[in-house]
Amino acid sequence: MSTLLLLLLLIGLIAGLAGGLFGIGGGSIMVPAMVWLLGLDQKIATGTSIAAQILPIGILGAIVYYRNNNLSIQYALIIAIGLVVGNLLGALLVNQPFMFLFTSGDTMKKLYGLLLLVIGLQYLLRR
Repeated sequence: MSTLLLLLLLIGLIAGLAGGLFGIGGGSIMVPAMVWLLGLDQKIATGTSIAAQILPIGILGAIVYYRNNNLSIQYALIIAIGLVVGNLLGALLVNQPFMFLFTSGDTMKKLYGLLLLVIGLQYLLRR
């Protein structure tokens, strides 16, 4: 399996996992990951993220990005596979009785805040 394919699946898996754990939109993970790891332009990463989440939320936005040549359909489809698997794993993980120490409301709030802080700092400090 190619490195690119593995990276795309990993992006989708992590975004899906965060979605299952925190209920966040995959774009907060997928867009920065595609910009940093794949070197995609911000607009292409945004369009690709929307396309990966196309049903039911992104169809109209994805069409606009596609018409403006700011979307990678291939990447979006591969990421979507990871999103489905990751979201299921995140939801299963956070709802397991043995995870109660790590998934209390306060802990989840802190983990989510930390995730957003790391992403925000990366955007502010990276070139």
